[in-house]
Amino acid sequence: MAFKPLHDRVLVRRVQSEEKTKGGLIIPDTAKEKPAEGEIVSVGEGARKDSGELIAPSVKSGDRVLFGKWSGTEVTLDGEELLIMKESDILGIIG
Repeated sequence: MAFKPLHDRVLVRRVQSEEKTKGGLIIPDTAKEKPAEGEIVSVGEGARKDSGELIAPSVKSGDRVLFGKWSGTEVTLDGEELLIMKESDILGIIG
C-alpha cells in the first residue's frame, strides 16, 4: 500500500478483539464494540509550529496504540478497513 498521511495524521489498523467472553460465550459481530486498540501503519511527517519548525511525531509504524472510541475517519484502502486520525487522538502506546 502506498499511502502516506499528511502532517500530524496517522493511519491505524484496528486490532481484532476476542470473539469469546472469559466465561466462554461467543459474541456475535453485531454485538461487538469496535476495539479502541490498533497498530500504526503509516505516519505523517509531523505538525508544524507557527514558526514553521517541524514537530516530529511521537509514534512510528508498528507501534500498538490505544485511541478514543470515536476517534478517526474510517477509510478502505486496498480492500482493508483502516482509520486516519490525528496523532493527538492517540491516548498512548502499548508496551
